[in-house]
Amino acid sequence: MSGPPHLAAIQLIAGRPLVVCDADEVLLQFLGGLEAYLPSQGLYLDLEGYALTGSIRRAATGEPLVQTDVGALIKAFHETAGLALQPVAGAAAALADLATTAQIVILTNVAQDLAVGRRANLAGHGMDYPVVPNSGLKGPAVSALAARAQAPVFFIDDIPHHHASVAEAAPGTHQIHFVADERLFRMAKASPHAGLFTSDWAEAGAHVRARLDQDGG
Repeated sequence: MSGPPHLAAIQLIAGRPLVVCDADEVLLQFLGGLEAYLPSQGLYLDLEGYALTGSIRRAATGEPLVQTDVGALIKAFHETAGLALQPVAGAAAALADLATTAQIVILTNVAQDLAVGRRANLAGHGMDYPVVPNSGLKGPAVSALAARAQAPVFFIDDIPHHHASVAEAAPGTHQIHFVADERLFRMAKASPHAGLFTSDWAEAGAHVRARLDQDGG
């Protein structure tokens, strides 16, 4: 599995541990930013489940947006307010600590033309690491990165189907199911492929550090 075509541009050091980390709801407050954006579109958030479809409603009627409209909304959000999201508490400090012994790559499902803006958003909050824009499941990209790293690999993401994809494509990857927003965290079901399910970067960072120490990283 080769992963995204532009993955080859990411420079990795063979033999150095690798942390592959999502952005939305892991490093950046996606749901909080979206919730603040919705009133400008005549919408509001009525969180009834982990999925956004059914949880975004029209202010005038209370009618929920259908899936295609939600997709268009999220695309518009990513292109505007989504480029100025606030950081998740503790994320920058945890990554800075891990970066002393591991390589950090941000693997995020945004369009390729938004990758520069996303990196700028992250860098503005002390998280200036390579950003890989991805489409679809993340297993192929993690597999390609792991093949180049030839070292312990950690995958941190909020979406269960990405964890399942990584478990299949890159077995042996240490996985952390991380959901920053406490409302979503309470609704989420822990991925069976993850060794840790958390909303706390102090816990996540300590978990990775412990495995690195155990593996001699």
